[in-house]
Amino acid sequence: MDRLVEREPAGRGPVTAAPALAVQFFLIPFGVIVVTVLIYAGFRVLLADDRTVQDYLNEIQNGGSDRRWPAAYELSRRISDPKVRAANPGLGPALVKAFHDSKSSDPLVRRYLALALGRLDPPLPPDAVPLLTEALTDPDSETRISAIWALGSIGDAIAAPALMELYASDDPGIRKMTVYALGALPGDPQVRTLQTALGDPATDVKWNAAVALARHGKRDGLPVLRDMLDRAHVERHLQKAGGSSDEDRAGEVMISSLRAVASLKAGTLREPVLSLSRQDPSMRVRQAALEALKMMG
Repeated sequence: MDRLVEREPAGRGPVTAAPALAVQFFLIPFGVIVVTVLIYAGFRVLLADDRTVQDYLNEIQNGGSDRRWPAAYELSRRISDPKVRAANPGLGPALVKAFHDSKSSDPLVRRYLALALGRLDPPLPPDAVPLLTEALTDPDSETRISAIWALGSIGDAIAAPALMELYASDDPGIRKMTVYALGALPGDPQVRTLQTALGDPATDVKWNAAVALARHGKRDGLPVLRDMLDRAHVERHLQKAGGSSDEDRAGEVMISSLRAVASLKAGTLREPVLSLSRQDPSMRVRQAALEALKMMG
């Protein structure tokens, strides 16, 4: 009996139980973490894409139909990085040629190539703006919108007449992007079109027109900018328009208005700006309102 009594506690004492507890509460979870990290690292290696800009161009020009548009998308995404553009100074002519050759190809390819052209640094190849202007009559509406954005991003005033004609479109998406692009172009010939757009039946077209006029130093859009500072008004419109509610889309509209108001130093809107700086639920909107007040003096 003595031997039995001596052996029983030996297997259950706290000192001998410690290694088992360590395995249960530390080593096993640690092992699971290590395995998870190794699996993640393996997937990262498999998914890593070390292709160059030239590789994507070759894929666009010579790849199969199911590989060309992903290459065009990735190319447009990559060259949004200034470092990538700086490392590929001769990209412009090759990109223009790819866009020219894509006229009869997948519309997705043309959309992403148009966006890529709009992200190039000046000076651009001389054919870039004429090709994008020609794309304003593309049968695919999304390609037309991409070309409009690219022309606005490039900022060459020579595109203004063709863009002003597009404001007559029945498509509110095209009118919206056209007004945005006209606001980005230098010169005053497009101001009349922007003033007309203040009465557009589509609310977001009016918003773009007011901000675009402010970029040209024009105060015609101040009543619309005031409406854009009203969170309840903006949210009602966005709810009617639909779309994702995961982000503060109303806040983005309000920040655009605040920047426009600040650029105009519009003292008549000081009170709503001051109210936003104190009461708006978004800290980003409050910060933008404080910056606007500072610019307004």
